[in-house]
Amino acid sequence: MSRLLEDLAARGLLYQQTHAEELAAHLAEPRRVYGGFDPTSDSLTVGNLLVLQLLARFQRAGHTPVIILGGGTGLIGDPSGKSAERPTLSAEVIQANVEAQRQIFARLFSFEGPNAAIVLNNADWLSKLGFLEVLRDIGKHFSVNMMIQKDSVRERLHGREQGISYTEFSYMLLQAYDFLHLLEQQQVTLQVAGSDQWGNIVAGVELIRRVRQLEAFGLTAPLITKSDGTKFGKTETGAIWLTQERTSAYQFFQFWLNTSDDEVAKYLKVFTHFSLEQVAELEAAQAANPGARPAQRALAEHMTELLHGADARLQAEQAAAALFSGEVRELSEALLEEILSSAPSSSHSRKALGGAGMSAVDLLVETGIATSKRQAREFLANGAVTFNGAKVAPEANVTLADLLHAKLLLVRRGKKTWHVTRWS
Repeated sequence: MSRLLEDLAARGLLYQQTHAEELAAHLAEPRRVYGGFDPTSDSLTVGNLLVLQLLARFQRAGHTPVIILGGGTGLIGDPSGKSAERPTLSAEVIQANVEAQRQIFARLFSFEGPNAAIVLNNADWLSKLGFLEVLRDIGKHFSVNMMIQKDSVRERLHGREQGISYTEFSYMLLQAYDFLHLLEQQQVTLQVAGSDQWGNIVAGVELIRRVRQLEAFGLTAPLITKSDGTKFGKTETGAIWLTQERTSAYQFFQFWLNTSDDEVAKYLKVFTHFSLEQVAELEAAQAANPGARPAQRALAEHMTELLHGADARLQAEQAAAALFSGEVRELSEALLEEILSSAPSSSHSRKALGGAGMSAVDLLVETGIATSKRQAREFLANGAVTFNGAKVAPEANVTLADLLHAKLLLVRRGKKTWHVTRWS
């Protein structure tokens, strides 16, 4: 086995491969390796990071990554992993999504040197194919018997309510043709993907064998799930995206920081570029002092800097530290709104803060933090409440001068319960 394949296996990234011994020998020389990405949105999610980082590992080992944006196949829709037909997107939306996703690759791959990454859009060749040409030159190499055995197709065929259209049923032909085209035009000999794409990969390998009598290869990594079996990359607020416009650097940092102790070692191996020795050291540090969460912090710092840059990573760290300590006065208004976006909030009139202002007791009752003035006084007397990070005396009043950015007052009870008051 090649050193790269050994490393992938040790990280838990090697699931299926065609002709394992031949593939190991094949990778002894620099090769071109491709992975494809669906342009159903203007960003990709952390679920896509599995294959992105897999391609990046090949580049670091001296091979050339070829990134395929599915501008053509995106018009059809891959049925893999779907229980119903995908919504049809217009060609204009697909093209806009393709362009928007390009910024992600600039973060993860090198576009310089002898094995500089290549980004292609399969619409450039698929859109030139005619229907009769596809049936004659591609379709004749596929057995319908074989195609309906594919899990995603079989499940949809048996589901009377969902079914599967001829359009999505034919997706396998187009992905197989992608591989053939890339072999002929780009000398690509290996396709990598998540394990849900195994059927499509094998179809491409077989098409190449039949049409060109050449050997091509496929490799998959296991799909990542959480320890409870739920889908990786999903949170209560939705998917975690790879661009700032969809998921901020702070939210991205928090996603990795909140990784469970059971999962953090796996994520360090699969998603980071840390050596296995570095991962082992972090595992040991985690076991010695789990409360400090050194493994989660290393994971969050590495992934945030990788996707968002050093400055964004530093800002996310500072925001997390400020939220933990309560020292929020120096944070920008935009960052405050972001890090407390899920906290309860209330709106108030600035007129109430004129003159001597509003008593802290009344504010706690008005916001619902305390159910009565008596309880509010108890909270304040016990030092359980802070306004903008500073403890508040029972007799204190809130005035306009206390507002952050002339509009916000952040109330915290205990260590974690925040409430945002907005004044206008």
